[in-house]
Amino acid sequence: MGCRDRHFSFPIIGGSMSYTQKVLDELKARYPEQPEFIQAATEILGTIQPALDAHPEYEEAALLERLVEPERIVMFRVPWVDDQGKVQVNRGYRVEFNSAIGPYKGGLRFNPTVTLGMLKFLGLEQILKNSLTTLPMGGGKGGSDFDPKGKSNNEIMHFCQSFMTELYRHIGPNTDVPAGDLGVGGREVAYLFGQYKRLTNEWTGVLTGKGLSFGGSLARTEATGYGLVYFVDEYLKSRGESFEGKNVVVHGSGNVAIYAVQKVAQLGGKVLACSDTHGWVEDPDGIDYTVLEHVYNKKRSGHDKGVTLAMYVDEKPNAVWHEGDGRGVWQLPCDIALPCARENTLLLEDAQALVANGCKVVGEGANMPTTIEATTYFQENGVAFMPGKAANAGGVLVSGLEMSQNAEHLSWTFEEVDGKLEQLMRGMFHNVDDTAKEYGEEGNFVMGANIAGCSPRASAKSSLDIACDEAPSHSGREPFSMVERAVRPRLVHLKVLDK
Repeated sequence: MGCRDRHFSFPIIGGSMSYTQKVLDELKARYPEQPEFIQAATEILGTIQPALDAHPEYEEAALLERLVEPERIVMFRVPWVDDQGKVQVNRGYRVEFNSAIGPYKGGLRFNPTVTLGMLKFLGLEQILKNSLTTLPMGGGKGGSDFDPKGKSNNEIMHFCQSFMTELYRHIGPNTDVPAGDLGVGGREVAYLFGQYKRLTNEWTGVLTGKGLSFGGSLARTEATGYGLVYFVDEYLKSRGESFEGKNVVVHGSGNVAIYAVQKVAQLGGKVLACSDTHGWVEDPDGIDYTVLEHVYNKKRSGHDKGVTLAMYVDEKPNAVWHEGDGRGVWQLPCDIALPCARENTLLLEDAQALVANGCKVVGEGANMPTTIEATTYFQENGVAFMPGKAANAGGVLVSGLEMSQNAEHLSWTFEEVDGKLEQLMRGMFHNVDDTAKEYGEEGNFVMGANIAGCSPRASAKSSLDIACDEAPSHSGREPFSMVERAVRPRLVHLKVLDK
């Protein structure tokens, strides 16, 4: 059997189609207009059949069918007034996907590409990502097709207030806790939180990624980038290596990329290049994260017209700006590649170029930036591939810690939060690594992450959903409460909330 079949296959069992293939075929027939969602489902379902083989009761309980269908989807119009006094209308969404182990948790994305299928893809990934953190968080995702680029602060505030005027009735600190994502940073979270507080007449930790002056957490801004590097570094350590002396390329120059660049430098590596939607910059002295911060802040200022990463060379004259597709970074020789932009930005031809130029490790800092074909190629050619549902979980992990701080009305120091982040991300690597080994697929971190992420959800849903749905008893079989106890969730038991 070839590696492509091994990593993303749907086996024939006893002459019949496997459970995972049946579920995927049903999804493809039901949602042909949602290719991103089908891509995510294919990546997940194509790797977890070995775990399902050990638990036939999951198929009897239709567990996968319940996992891949959101518990609730909210869709609504968002009318707002621009600076010219013209009424604009956008579409808003919240996909409340799974609350088996905690309140829905996941970001809001404001971008013209946002569709229901896109958010279902992100929400499905979020379920497993949140589970891997070992914190009690369900999975969800939301957003709008609103584009904050080129908008004034006043226009963005008007939009956020209108968006929250509908969303507020569907969220809460123990129901659904949104956060930021692409197009939603500290500015947008502040506008959203202010409107929520105005409408409900209460201060509560209903959003994460808040400003420090109104309940945010130190190290939240850095968390996703730092967490990515901690995860990759733990892999390197398990092989007797480190970032010291390694050449790294990064796709992206936003929040995740900035702090991944910083942490790589702190650990002794050098980032050779990074990118934005207008091109990419190459710096022989190593990318300076402080200059990236300057450019990023200008992009987020409300006066962002004409602001691009090309401005990097104004402060670093030795650097070279390459106009065009930012995917040009994948053509550079490197040891480690970190895609930190958005989905499907590392294609098969990029993977071929990276392998040809000596890349040995790929760590996803975004949500599924690597296509399935590229992922398979990396695995076939011995590249250690770290999927985003594990490697970029640092952001939601610290969001969970922000929820804990809000609930206790406490604020932890930067060192405390960063220490917990590092401990959990390094523990998460070993959880994923050990799971892959247990199922005879050492080094297959996609399979390890998917199975490890599904296990706690499967355990909880077998008990909660069947009980709530009042399913008939199944004579001759173990009751589901016993099944729940029999399933061993692959959690890293780290006591991280002690002050």
